Amino acid sequence: LESDDLEDRFDVTLEEPFSPRYNAAPGQRLPVITDAEPDTVQRLEWGLVPSWADDDNGGLINARAETLEEKPSFREAYESRRCLVPADGFYEWVETEHGKQPYRVSFEDDRPFAMAGLWERWEPDEETTQAGLEAFGGGSADAERDDGPLETFTIVTTEPNDLVGDLHHRMAVILEPGNEQEWLTGDDPKALLEPYPADGMRAYPVSTAVNDPGNDDPSLLEPLEP
Repeated sequence: LESDDLEDRFDVTLEEPFSPRYNAAPGQRLPVITDAEPDTVQRLEWGLVPSWADDDNGGLINARAETLEEKPSFREAYESRRCLVPADGFYEWVETEHGKQPYRVSFEDDRPFAMAGLWERWEPDEETTQAGLEAFGGGSADAERDDGPLETFTIVTTEPNDLVGDLHHRMAVILEPGNEQEWLTGDDPKALLEPYPADGMRAYPVSTAVNDPGNDDPSLLEPLEP
């Protein structure tokens, strides 16, 4: 998604400079729209770390729609910390005799959409912060992280529609544009967590360069030549 498309489609402003991602991966800071700041695009790290976790390792990249109210990792976030995860496509992988073949899934017109997400804020205690400072010996930490609160998100998944079902047993919850606000602020938006209809969607094979998160350029979106 280009920044102008993001702002226009979701009627939001960007909190900081934004560059499109063509191969988003867990651990990266990606654009989301939270219920706390619905007029702003923020960048949160993909991989939800519950607020009560002992450390910030092992973030959860997906949350099953069927158990959001039961799982301790997601229950509180489902009640009060929901977000939209904007995209114009996502990848799924199919096992073949030659290895994993990536497919890009999108709408036929490549229009932007929002996936249902949850977000969390994890804060290190004093011991964790001090240990981190000592480990770096006073030097600078990773540019994507600091020693303050860590805000993360996860993408909610559900049963696949007929298109995605040929590729994978789960799919991200894609929200109808008219339901996005309800997901952010509704009292009980469980009814929104259904598979998005396959009509108007497409899936096509792309280069296995997608398998390496270090590759991130527009050529990854091109259909694989027969």
